[in-house]
Amino acid sequence: MSEPTPRPLPSKSDQDAIATRAIHSGWDPSSDPTGSVMPPVYLTSTYVQDGPAEPRLGYEYTRTQNPTRFALQDALANLEEGAGACTFASGMAAIHTLLLTLQTGDLVVASQDLYGGSNRLFRDFGKNFGLRFDFLDTTDAEVLANLPSDTRLLYLETPTNPTLRITDLALAVQVAAQVGAKVCVDNTFATPILQRPLGWGADYVVHSTTKYVGGHSDVVGGAIIARTQDQLEQVAFQQNSAGAVNGPFDAFLTLRGLRTLPLRMERHCTNASELATFLQQHPKVERVLYPGLANHPGHDIAARQMSAFGGIISFVLAAGLDQAAQFTRSCRLFQLAESLGGIESLIELPAPMTHASVPADQRQLLGIEDGLVRLSVGLEDVTDLREDLAQALSKLD
Repeated sequence: MSEPTPRPLPSKSDQDAIATRAIHSGWDPSSDPTGSVMPPVYLTSTYVQDGPAEPRLGYEYTRTQNPTRFALQDALANLEEGAGACTFASGMAAIHTLLLTLQTGDLVVASQDLYGGSNRLFRDFGKNFGLRFDFLDTTDAEVLANLPSDTRLLYLETPTNPTLRITDLALAVQVAAQVGAKVCVDNTFATPILQRPLGWGADYVVHSTTKYVGGHSDVVGGAIIARTQDQLEQVAFQQNSAGAVNGPFDAFLTLRGLRTLPLRMERHCTNASELATFLQQHPKVERVLYPGLANHPGHDIAARQMSAFGGIISFVLAAGLDQAAQFTRSCRLFQLAESLGGIESLIELPAPMTHASVPADQRQLLGIEDGLVRLSVGLEDVTDLREDLAQALSKLD
């Protein structure tokens, strides 16, 4: 079986605005004999060959090549303005595959405040597979400027999950280049609609496409977008070897969600901005974490490298876990569930839920307090969402 050969991106839409590219990228109806406006779901495991080792149009086996997956990959690469993309069965599968491109003994420096699953993977990988990991406050310019000289990968979330801290991408890329390290940015919260790290010089972008890209809480997936063809081929080789691909129907659902991403992100952002202001003014809320607020410590950097501030809000209720749990049970529209980025509004408590795998002492150090609440603000009418939060807050002791 031949190795995967990433294809150059279609160029016809490269000059279009991102909202146009979100609808048209990755698929050309003229490439299909029926003129299908959307790519068919190629539910096949293998392909007939014209002769021994003579695959028709390069397709041999779906783990390596699938037209539906390729359409999603090309669309994501187009929006992130990379050389190409690989899509995966989950966001964690994408991150795991990126680690496979490293060598034994390599040092990975990561943001302190990572998604709990990423934190767990890095700690376990370090113990079992010979990579070294260090967690630093990359939002601190002085810390970032003193990046260890043997760093081989700088892994960032910005905004971070769940405390929404902001790392200066321009500075991060500059200091990584000085020590010969590559830079990967988890762009799940911002999406390519709000932020495109490859344009700042990052080498890789990763996504949990389960979140905003898919957007409807009905499919799990992940992606890596690479800045150069060489980097893409390294990822594609490891993906094909490990087999961490998403299925064609999952690719179809994710691409369907991607088509409306610009419109959805606009509404997520406007709703979140209004609710963040409301929460900041409420007497029962101790502190609001949202980059769009002028008092957020990363506000100025976020305003420089993002076109808007996203749909996630975190805030602290002073009385701690019991009060926070009571609050979640009192909400009507904000549904208590993990994940984020869907059309519906969700609420969760990071300490006992998404970040439970992070040791308690580390959570406290990172500001993931027991009373921290994370909102994924959906597309509902913002007046209804505000009233839901108000009535739930009114019931607190």
